[in-house]
Amino acid sequence: MLTYTLPTRHVSEFARCVRECLTKEGQKELPSKYLYDEVGSALFETICVLPEYGLTRADSRLLEKYAPEIVDRLLFPIEVAELGSGSGKKTRWILEALSRRQRTYYYPIEISPSALAACEKELGQIDLVSIVGYEQPYLEGLRAVAKRRDEREHLLVLFLGSTIGNFDRAAGEGFLREVREILRPGDALLLGTDLAKSAEVQVLAYDDPAGVTAAFNMNLLARINRELGANFDLAHFKHEARWNTADRRIEMHLRSTRDQRVTIPAAANLEVTFRNGETIWTESSHKYRPAEVVAMAERTGFRCDGQWIDEEWPFAQNLLIRE
Repeated sequence: MLTYTLPTRHVSEFARCVRECLTKEGQKELPSKYLYDEVGSALFETICVLPEYGLTRADSRLLEKYAPEIVDRLLFPIEVAELGSGSGKKTRWILEALSRRQRTYYYPIEISPSALAACEKELGQIDLVSIVGYEQPYLEGLRAVAKRRDEREHLLVLFLGSTIGNFDRAAGEGFLREVREILRPGDALLLGTDLAKSAEVQVLAYDDPAGVTAAFNMNLLARINRELGANFDLAHFKHEARWNTADRRIEMHLRSTRDQRVTIPAAANLEVTFRNGETIWTESSHKYRPAEVVAMAERTGFRCDGQWIDEEWPFAQNLLIRE
C-alpha cells in the first residue's frame, strides 16, 4: 500500500494542543483524536469485541446485510475514501460489493500508522481493490483524495462507527458542511450514528468491567509521557464515564485522585496543577434520534437517501447525497 504520511509538524502540534487544552479556564480537556496512537488503536480494537460494546457489531451487521443495497444507490464510476478507517474490518462489505461492479480505489485516511498497516493487512487481498493510505487528519486527507480523481468520477466517503458523535452537535454539523464543500453534487457520505438508548446500557459500554476502556482512556496520559516527556503518575488518575442527559452524550473523563502537579517538558516546560477530584475531559459520544440525523443532513447540504437501523443495538447507517 502506498501511504502519504504526516509531516513532522504534527508532533509539535500535539505538544501545542496539550498545552492549550490543559491550561484553558474551567474544564481541562484533551482532544479524543489523540487517544489513537499505536497502543490506543490496539486497545480500541479490543473494546469493539467486548460484550458491553454493541456499537461496532451493529455497525458491521448493517454493512454486511445492506452493502449491496447501499452500493446500488451510488453513481458510478466511484472511488472510496474513509475517514478514520481503523483496521478496516467493517469496510470489507462495501468494498466487496463495489468490486463486483468495478475496479475500485480505496483511500483510508488515518492519523495512526498502525491502523493504516492493519487496514492494508485486512483489505489488501480483495480482488479489484487498490489501496492508497493517507496518514493525515480527516479533512486534509479528504481534500487530497478529491483532488486526484478525474472529472467523471464520483466519491463515496465513509464515516462509520458513530465518530460524528465525538463532535459537539454544532461542531458536527460544521464538520459535515466542510465535507460537503469538498464533494461534488452526486457524491455520497455513508454516516454511522449511534442512537439513544438507556443510560445504564450506554455507561456500561464506556466503562466495561474488564477495564479495557479505562486502559484506553488512561493511555492518553501514557502517550503524553512517552512522546512529550511528561511525568503523569497514572496510579493517581481514574477513568470515569458519565451520561449527560441534557445533551444526550456519554463523556469520558480522567479524574485526579489527589492534589498533584505534572510537568510536560515538550510543551514548553508546562506545569499543570490538578486538584483532588478535578478531571480532564477526553471524549464525548453524542447519541442521536433517527429523525434528527435526517434533519442534520438537510441543514448541512445533504439529502438522506437511505437510513438502515439495527434492531439489536440501536444504530443507524445513513446514506447522504451531496446536493
